[in-house]
Amino acid sequence: MGAQELPPPAIDTTVAHPARRYDYWLGGKDNFAADRESGDAIATQFPAIRTAVVENRRFLRRAVSFLAGQAGIRQFLDIGTGLPTANNTHEVAQALAPASRIVYVDNDPLVLVHARALLTSSAAGATAYVDADLREPEKILEAPELRRTLDLSQPVALMLLAILHFVPEGDDPYAIVRRLVGALPPGSYLVVSHATSDYLPPELIADISSGRHGQGRLRTRDEIARFFDGLELIPPGLAPVAEWRAEDEPAPRPAPAETAMYAGVARIGELR
Repeated sequence: MGAQELPPPAIDTTVAHPARRYDYWLGGKDNFAADRESGDAIATQFPAIRTAVVENRRFLRRAVSFLAGQAGIRQFLDIGTGLPTANNTHEVAQALAPASRIVYVDNDPLVLVHARALLTSSAAGATAYVDADLREPEKILEAPELRRTLDLSQPVALMLLAILHFVPEGDDPYAIVRRLVGALPPGSYLVVSHATSDYLPPELIADISSGRHGQGRLRTRDEIARFFDGLELIPPGLAPVAEWRAEDEPAPRPAPAETAMYAGVARIGELR
C-alpha cells in the first residue's frame, strides 16, 4: 500500500491476518508489516510455503471446475475467501456455468472491501459477501445476503480452503463443519484443503502451535479425514493438494512435503 492509501476502518494492521499473509506469499500488495513479518518467519522454517499457497489456488480451480462442470453445481458457499486474486471461485464457476451463484464469507474488513469492489458476477449469475467468522455458522447460514443469493433446498458446494487449520480444537472445528454440512441438501459437496503436520519439522510445528502467528492447529491426514466422516469422497479421495486431479498441471508436480497440505472433495448424501 502506498503511504497515501489509508486502510479501511476496523482493520488492525499491527496483528497478522491469515488472508493478508496469504496475499503476501502469493506476491500481492494488500498486506502490512505484521503480515510480512509473520509470513517471513514461517517461510524461513518452511521455504516451500509459497509453493503450497500457489498449489492451493490451483486446487481451487480444479475443484470448482469439477463441481461446475461434471457435477452440475450452480451454488457455492466460499468461507475464508481471502483477498481477490486470479481464478476466484465465481470466475471459475461462471466461466463454465454463467448462472452460478456464489456467496463469499470472510472476517477481515480489507477482504470485504476488495471483494465488493472486484468479485463482480456475470450478468446471469450472482455474488454476495458476508462479514462473518467460520466459527459463527449460524450467523453465516442466517445472513440475509446468503438467503437472498443461495437456495439451500438445492445443492451447494461448501468451500473450506486453507481455513480449518486456523480453528483450534477448543472451537470444535468438526462440529462447525457438521453444522454447515447439515444445512445443505443431498447432492451438495464439501471441499476442504488443510495444512498438515505430517511433513513438517518438529521446530516448525512447535512455532506454529505457539500461537504467535495466530490461533490454529496443524492436523495429520487422519485428523483431516474426519471432516469427511459420513460423506462420499470423490476419487482420488483425500490427497496431497498438488496431486488432486492434477493430470493436466505442469509436471513434475511438487512432492507432498513441498506443500504439506491435503485436499479432498466429497459428496453430501443422506447424513448418517
